[in-house]
Amino acid sequence: MKTQVAIIGAGPAGLLLGHLLKSEGVDCVVLERQTGDYVLGRIRAGVLEQITVGLMERLGLDARLKAEGLVEEGFNLADGERLIRIDVANLTGKTVVVYGQTEITKDLMDAAPSRGLEVIYQAGDVGLHDIESEAPYVTYTKDGKEERIDARFIVGCDGFHGPSRKAIPTSVAREFERVYPFGWLGILADVPPCNHELIYANHERGFALASMRSHTRSRYYVDVPLTEKIEDWSDDRVWDELAIRLGPDAAANITRGPSIEKSIAPLRSYVFEPMRHGSLLLCGDAAHIVPPTGAKGLNLAASDVHYAADALVGFFRRADNDAVIGYSAKALARVWKSERFSWSLTKLMHRFPEDGPFERAMQVAELDYIATSKAAQTSIAENYVGLPV
Repeated sequence: MKTQVAIIGAGPAGLLLGHLLKSEGVDCVVLERQTGDYVLGRIRAGVLEQITVGLMERLGLDARLKAEGLVEEGFNLADGERLIRIDVANLTGKTVVVYGQTEITKDLMDAAPSRGLEVIYQAGDVGLHDIESEAPYVTYTKDGKEERIDARFIVGCDGFHGPSRKAIPTSVAREFERVYPFGWLGILADVPPCNHELIYANHERGFALASMRSHTRSRYYVDVPLTEKIEDWSDDRVWDELAIRLGPDAAANITRGPSIEKSIAPLRSYVFEPMRHGSLLLCGDAAHIVPPTGAKGLNLAASDVHYAADALVGFFRRADNDAVIGYSAKALARVWKSERFSWSLTKLMHRFPEDGPFERAMQVAELDYIATSKAAQTSIAENYVGLPV
């Protein structure tokens, strides 16, 4: 098979890129190791920035997003005594939308056949070859046979554990990482949310987050040591802990119910440079990981895809190679700013094992400053709603 762009990974980043390229007449094929059902079964992010919403609008695939998404004009920081509301809409003139990553993936997946986007599922043993040349190719196995796709570019949207990043020589690679000493225990339940806006809580027992996926589906988190096991956390224990950490006002509005998904996710900040080497471009988790604090993961992948699509369309339609050459630097400038925001909000809202009275006093002072400073609130709101692309 021959194509212009081979995309590895059929999560939201890979599918979004595929649709954007096809809409501009660029030929592409998407490879995915798992089945479509497996991809749709992954529970991930749910807060969309303007960049992500805008790309779905541009593709004309936003009908369900508009009908079912919840427009959020602000969010809250809880310090144990009060809710500090960040009025995102008034401070920035923008909003975010609560709409699950699974739903974005479903919309993109459902539209693929009618728009001629070929997605090959259950493609095993994916290998990248000759990425430093102008004729790279991808090999994979399907139904016991080895297949090959020749392309002009390969784009890795295959996540942190995929093969794309590993194809870049270690001699040119730089990695930056901060592993956090806790994970987020998440519970998904078909119950109404306790607040119509998100609550990030800093409590002496640890961090908690009250979030939602719809008016009838809630997503909650508490941070736990990495040594904790999910089987030791019954639903009742999770609900009890949430009621303590979120505070009495939120607790009074919590509706308990059986979990439909429960897991513990480790937290890390990670950046890989460069995001382009030869004819290979990286997007999303293949190049960077952010802690979920601040909801940047999916949105950062969307901005990568925005830059990558523009660069590749420019190459094929206008013979412009400059944007491809500059892709890594442009994408990384936004990546690092998002990493900074997620890292700073994680530091602010979590109790770290190594922290003492001084670090706690700094958190209290910072939260008090945010509560009383429009400038501080504006800075947080600008980052939360998404920096310009």
